[in-house]
Amino acid sequence: YIIVSGAVSTIMMFKKMFQYRTKVLVFDDCDAVFRDENGRNILKAALDSKKTRKICWNTDSYKLRNEGVPDEFEFKGSAIFITNIKFDNIRSKKLKDHLEAVQSRCHYLDLTLDTVRDKLLRIKQIAGTGALFQDYDFSGHEVDEMLNFMTDNQDNLNELSLRMALKIGDLRKVSPVSWREMAEVTCMKRR
Repeated sequence: YIIVSGAVSTIMMFKKMFQYRTKVLVFDDCDAVFRDENGRNILKAALDSKKTRKICWNTDSYKLRNEGVPDEFEFKGSAIFITNIKFDNIRSKKLKDHLEAVQSRCHYLDLTLDTVRDKLLRIKQIAGTGALFQDYDFSGHEVDEMLNFMTDNQDNLNELSLRMALKIGDLRKVSPVSWREMAEVTCMKRR
């Protein structure tokens, strides 16, 4: 598999799909292709339920030609898109119709954690596996203290997320004695 993170244009998505046409492509935060009609159409072709999925680029492109990418090819791979776009909240009728067509061709998971309780449970779950702070060498007691700090201050933290837990972990690593005070200054909303 290949991971493509950040900005990707439609033409670059087409190129990546050609290069990895038999692999799994993971597009992480490449949301611009959803806003581009050509991008949505390329996605629909790549995700189609037909036995043969042919993807075409029917406009002249010096860039593709120069890099040896054909105008059309059979896509036998898979694509995973990780996005923060909530498809259910799209208001534009035209965009919504296209996104519904994309959704109908794939498996769609909304992993949004909307409640404070859900977010805390997820943070505690990942911390409990040892994966969250694996590079920090914290004891179980130290992890519990940070999780308790987050729970006690859940309404005052700038955000309740895995990233916030890592920020607090960084502070604890830098200053094992005064990490709480530092977190209050750098990770909490001003009152």
